[in-house]
Amino acid sequence: MSQVVIDLNADLGEGFGRWRLTDDEQLLSVVTSANVACGFHAGDAATMRRVCELAATRGVRIGAQVSYRDLAGFGRRAMDVPADELTAEVAYQIGALEVFARAAGTRVAYVKPHGALYNRIVRDEEQAAAVVDGVLLAGGRLPVLGLPGSRFLDVADRAGLPTVTEAFADRAYTDEGTLVPRARVGAVVTAPDEVVARSLGLARHGTVDSLSGQRVEVRARSLCLHGDTPGAVALAREVRARLEAAQVDVRAFA
Repeated sequence: MSQVVIDLNADLGEGFGRWRLTDDEQLLSVVTSANVACGFHAGDAATMRRVCELAATRGVRIGAQVSYRDLAGFGRRAMDVPADELTAEVAYQIGALEVFARAAGTRVAYVKPHGALYNRIVRDEEQAAAVVDGVLLAGGRLPVLGLPGSRFLDVADRAGLPTVTEAFADRAYTDEGTLVPRARVGAVVTAPDEVVARSLGLARHGTVDSLSGQRVEVRARSLCLHGDTPGAVALAREVRARLEAAQVDVRAFA
C-alpha cells in the first residue's frame, strides 16, 4: 500500500497596517503551503512582502488567497460582483502577490479563493468561471484549491488548470460534504483533540463526520488549518506531529 501524502496549508498574512491576526512566522515553520491574503479581505503590500520573504526562506509554497473586495467583513460577507469585474480583481490580486514572491526569489505556485467567494463557487458556475478566467488572465496555468465536487474545480479542470482538492480539519461539514455556514452553531471546530482526530481521518481515510453525525467522504490532497483559530500554532504543530507519527507524508502537492 502506497504511503499517504498530504499538504498542510494555512491562511497567512491576514493583517493590515499595524494590526496582525495570524502568527505567520511560527505557522510557516509547520505548514507546507501558505495562502497569502492579497489585500482584498486582509493584507497589504508590506505584509505580503514580509510573508513571501519568510515563506521563501523556509521553502514553503506561496499561494494567492483571492477574495471579494471586503476588508470590513474579512471577505466573509456574501457579495454580488459582475463576472468581468471579478475576473479582473482576481488577476489583480495574483499579480500583486507575484511581484513580492518574485522579489523573494520564488513565485506564486497556486490560487485559493477565500471566505464567501470560496463557498459561492462551490455551486455558482458563473462566479466560478470568473475566478478561473482571472487565474488565466494573470498568466500561466496555476493550480487551484477547492472543495471536492465543487463547480469551481469542474470549471478549472475544463479550462486546463490543475486542480487540488482540499479539506478542513477545523470546519464542520454538512451531510452533502460542503462547509457548514459560519453563522451556524458548531460551524468551527475548536477542540484540539477533535481537530487532530479529524485531520487523521481526512488524511488516512478521506472521511469526516458531518455536523449531524453522518460519515461523509471528503478525499483531499491538501488539508487547511485556519491561521486565525485561537491557539493556531500549537494546534498546527500537534496536527503535523500526529500525522507524521501515523506515517503520513506531509509535503506540498506536486
